Order: sequence, then C-alpha cells, then structure tokens
Amino acid sequence: MAHSSLGTLNLETMDGSDPDPALPPDREQWPPPCEILLDPEPEHSLDIILVGSSELSSPPSPGPRRDFIAYEVKVNQRDIEDVCICCGSLQLHTQHPLFEGGMCAPCKDKFLECLFLYDDDGYQSYCSICCAGETLLICENPDCTRCYCFECVDTLVGPGTSGKVHAMSNWVCFLCLPFPRSGLLQRRRKWRTWLKAFYDREAESPLVMYKTVPVWKREPIRVLSLFGDIKKELTSLGFLEDGSKPGRLKHLDDVTNIVRRDIDEWGPFDLTYGSTPTLGHTCDHPPGWYVYQFHRILQYARPLPGSPQPFFWMFVDNLVLTEEDLDVATRFLETDPVTIQDVRGRTVQNAVHVWSNIPAVKSRHSALVSQEELSLLAQDRQRVKSPAQGPATLVKNCFLPLREYFKYFSTELTSSL
Repeated sequence: MAHSSLGTLNLETMDGSDPDPALPPDREQWPPPCEILLDPEPEHSLDIILVGSSELSSPPSPGPRRDFIAYEVKVNQRDIEDVCICCGSLQLHTQHPLFEGGMCAPCKDKFLECLFLYDDDGYQSYCSICCAGETLLICENPDCTRCYCFECVDTLVGPGTSGKVHAMSNWVCFLCLPFPRSGLLQRRRKWRTWLKAFYDREAESPLVMYKTVPVWKREPIRVLSLFGDIKKELTSLGFLEDGSKPGRLKHLDDVTNIVRRDIDEWGPFDLTYGSTPTLGHTCDHPPGWYVYQFHRILQYARPLPGSPQPFFWMFVDNLVLTEEDLDVATRFLETDPVTIQDVRGRTVQNAVHVWSNIPAVKSRHSALVSQEELSLLAQDRQRVKSPAQGPATLVKNCFLPLREYFKYFSTELTSSL
C-alpha cells in the first residue's frame, strides 16, 4: 500500500467535461462529520476512506509549517485558496492545479520539476500534492499511477489518516474517488484542464496532453524505432511481449530510401523513436544526418492534425551533435532539449540530450552538468574509442507515463536489463 520514494498523470476529458458522476442534491453537505470506510469483497474491490473535517484538530499556535494550514482555515477562517497546501506559506504565486488551495513559488517550481517523475515500479516518484515525501501511499486504481505522502494526507485529510490508508488492502486516491472532498482536501472540477493550463502558463514550453485510454481499451503500443533499437527497453517495461507479433515494433537502421507510402503501410504508429549513434561507434553518416532523417520520417508518422490519437516521439543525441546541429534539431523539433545523465558518486558516467513530447522527459532535466563537462565527457569517450551505454538505457524510465495509454504485459517493472 505504500512505497518509499527514490527521490499518470491521468490525462482525460480534455474537452472540458467533468468526469464526476451525478451528485446528489445535498452533496454540498459532504463529507459528513464521521469516517467512512468501505471495504466490499477484498478480491475485486478497492477500499475507500473519507475522513470528516471534524477530525481535523487545530495546532495550539500558528507557525510557518504544514499544520498552519488547518489553523488558518479552521480557526482564522481563511480561504484555503489563500494558503499554499504544499507547505503552509501565505506568500502565494498561483493555485494548485489538482486540488483547491494555493501554491507558493518554490512549491510551484518543485511541482513542475517532479510531477512526471516515475520510479521503476511504474508509480510516480513523489506526492501528487507537494511533490515531496519519503514514504508514499499508492493508488491501486488500475488507471492511476499517483502517490501521496503521509504528511499531506495527515495534514489535509485528518491526523492518523495515513496509517488507516496504509493498513488497507486496496485504496483509491483522492483524484479517483467518486466524491470530491476528503477533509480539507478537495479536488478541482475539471482538474485535467486545470493541470494543462497550469503547465502552459508556468512551464517553459506547453505540455502535450492526451485523453487517457481506459484499461480495457488499451492496445499494444506500435513503435517505429529509427537508428537505435529500443525493443529491449520497452520489453523490460512490459510494453512488448517477448516474441510478440511482427509489426508491434518496426526498427530501421537506414531510412534513406523510405518514403511516406512505406510508413503508411507499416503504421499507424504510437511512438516514434530515434537516436544518434553512441560515442565510439562507427557510422556511415555525419551526425546531422540523423536529425534531418528523423524529422522527415516523424512527419510521415504523425497522425493527421486534430486527431485524438495519443502520439509520442523522442529523439536522443549521445553527445555527437555539434552546436550547429543542436540548434537545427531544436528548430526542427520545435522544443528545447533536456539533459539526462548517469551520475555515480560525483562522476558523470554518461549523458544524453533529449527532445520529446513525453511529459516525463522535461521532469528529468538536470542542470548539474555544465556544457564544458559534457564536452570533456564526449572527448574522453572519443579518445578511449569504447562505445558508451546505449542512450535508450538512460531514457528508459521516461517511457513509463505511456502506461496510461497503451497495454503493458507485466506489472513487475524492473530496472535491470
């Protein structure tokens, strides 16, 4: 029921419709001043917990800490929208996109950085409220990958609630429950629309969001892999079966003579991946060739404009592109690259530049390595002439958000390859 963070976004109904079922006329009176525990047949059911606001106890005195939230709302009658529900600060920058409440600037930055980070078990690495937390409660709705830290649950829902949730056999989170409020925690109506608007407004580049596909409608992912083969990585994540039917993944090393008719015949595709060769690997083309060819094939593989079909793409440079090539890639792919690195101790073992529309990629950007260090790393790789770890290995966990759109064949996700 809980896991320790090493550090699905559930994207639906972008048409603005509200997913909540019809509410009874007296819903505004919810929650009742009591605790509701529903535990139907354990084999097939999900547990639900609702803690009434009467259980919230006010701290003896206010202060700049999390329990300040309950004091301000219950004692000082402050609107929760005027309090940062992540830390208790009254110095607000914006509103929380998922739940009613404010958000200060530092918590906003943390939220942007961490919401789409996933652990190898397929669940988000941090709390969906504060994007922190060491021990997290995980939602066991098959459609959901969200987690919540003990402190947020105890502060906003009620003291001791995290322990009760942890003791349950299955638990449905606060964004999946049929009722909107649990204690002081109330999800926003049309929170998916709020989330996209939040990222479009606060992030450096807009967020691509597609309607989540229900579990029973998810199909195996169809992948076009250019230059670098990612079958091993996708299989280890459960997206591809060993020995799966031909056509689930199409790998091409040379696309010189490939035309749109070929892609139409092999497709449609859900994910298009491409990469430059690894450092130390002999190649028949200049580095910039891989950028141009990936962009050309990507245009063939994209669904028609306005199509609701989830479509994702990623291009990875293993530090072989020149500065001019990097600028060309950014201009053609219409997004800035991020740097994903493998750091062991204080030593950077490997790093890659990544362009992609998968939300998790932006969250994995690291500014710890300077361009000078990356250049030295590339020169060292060239000098020893030993192929570096494949770029797909570094970006592997960036594919985990795709679980909300495509079928996966294993729930035992592992980082070992």
